[in-house]
Amino acid sequence: MAVRHPGEFEQLVLLAVARLEDWGYGVTLRRQLEERAGRRCSLGAVYATLDRLEAKGYVSSRQGEPTAERGGRAKRLFRLEPSGARVLVEARETFDRMWDGLDDGLGLKPEGGAA
Repeated sequence: MAVRHPGEFEQLVLLAVARLEDWGYGVTLRRQLEERAGRRCSLGAVYATLDRLEAKGYVSSRQGEPTAERGGRAKRLFRLEPSGARVLVEARETFDRMWDGLDDGLGLKPEGGAA
């Protein structure tokens, strides 16, 4: 059976979690997606994706300490699990194999210039 790679948005969320190295939370993950990937998304979409990734074993979560700035509520913190790192590497290797030899063969004009 073929390995099923996470979808594009799931991969971006996994990469955002990986970039934060330790325990990131929804707001910081959404900021990573906006700043690094240019993807605007709702916090709800981020958390729904994190829930799916946690169910697959790619990330884990824990409750942080309650903070006064959040009205006494605790943050839900996430980190990348080894299985999440593996699936990211496998997805990248798959895309690298598909891109191999196509760098100059797509017939696309460079932005702002002639081919």
